[in-house]
Amino acid sequence: MLEFFAGIGLVHEALRQSGWQCIYANDLDPYKRALYEANFGSDPSESLDYWHLEDVWNTASVVGRVLANADSDQVAAPLLATASFPCTDMSLAGNMKGFSGRESSAFFGFAEVLEQLGERKPPLVLLENVVGLLTARGGRDFVAAVDRLAELGYWLDCWRLDAKHFVPQSRPRLFIAGFLHPEHYLPEGARPALPAATSALRPARLLEAVQACSPSTGWILAPLPDPPAPKTCLSDWIDRDDRQDWWPAEQVARHMEMLSDSHRQQVEQRQDSREPWVATAFRRIREGQQRLEVRFDGIAGCLRTPKGGSARQIVLAGGSQGQRMQGQHMQGLRMRWMSPREYARLQGASDYNWGEAADSRVLFGFGDAVCVPAIAWIDRHVLTPYIQRLADSRLSV
Repeated sequence: MLEFFAGIGLVHEALRQSGWQCIYANDLDPYKRALYEANFGSDPSESLDYWHLEDVWNTASVVGRVLANADSDQVAAPLLATASFPCTDMSLAGNMKGFSGRESSAFFGFAEVLEQLGERKPPLVLLENVVGLLTARGGRDFVAAVDRLAELGYWLDCWRLDAKHFVPQSRPRLFIAGFLHPEHYLPEGARPALPAATSALRPARLLEAVQACSPSTGWILAPLPDPPAPKTCLSDWIDRDDRQDWWPAEQVARHMEMLSDSHRQQVEQRQDSREPWVATAFRRIREGQQRLEVRFDGIAGCLRTPKGGSARQIVLAGGSQGQRMQGQHMQGLRMRWMSPREYARLQGASDYNWGEAADSRVLFGFGDAVCVPAIAWIDRHVLTPYIQRLADSRLSV
């Protein structure tokens, strides 16, 4: 596999569970490289020889390194290329410039690398990005991405998968898969056709976007199983002990003042129950005022890179130590920033080793990453079965 826009390597973390070998990883961020090497390297003092700190637009450099790595590992051709290209210009939290933005347009640099690989380009491609890709610039960016992959010979499938089906974190993401040999992806005897009805993986908005595209190859939206039921067990993933960096009472009181009436009432009800409870919150500007918006559904909000106080998630824990209001804050209610280890857990990478990296770098790394068990689910139902069928067909010739 080739891992583009690798970040801290959570796609690799997911796929190596089933035996995938990464022979090339690419990114621009030296700090994420340090985390990647701390986790995947056998010796933290050594650089991984397959890691390439390079701009994907430097096509000749990237292609040369991919081919050199493949040859050194005696790989006839890589089987899979993954690309979690930057979502900055696609995200609601970003600038919504779409492919006209400098960062998200790096997708086309990735596509150029595939084109330059020629006959050695992988038979399988997996893209990951925010669901905003479906509607960026009126849907034109989704069409552009699909058309570019089709120009390279890939038949397309896509789906929407939320991390909440595997961990208690709301993180909906769009995945686009490309297949050079579609006959080995669809069930035997099936013909390419668009689904007649929506599903958990392909809601109405996604199918509308698909129907608005006419790639030169075609769509092959194969039947996939529904993902597991959402995980609403956030309290099992959050540390409540006294070793955590809980805020002083004054800071808790200040944030209590940011709650809307309805959210404050729900916090009070949970405190009155005397049962231990956990929730997460973000600070937001609403109608010119700073608000603390809390999730009460047992699921954390989407992890983000900590660019300012509104992007970093806050943990609330209470219920067991106090039941009444005292002054401006509720006795027994505690608050703090979510920790790096909790970020790792909520991305399904609780054992990730980041060495001596600073907490801020770890938060950036995980905020930009993918959910490991979500990628493993895709591997189990899409990637590995396709490659196995492709290998079986070649052996039978």
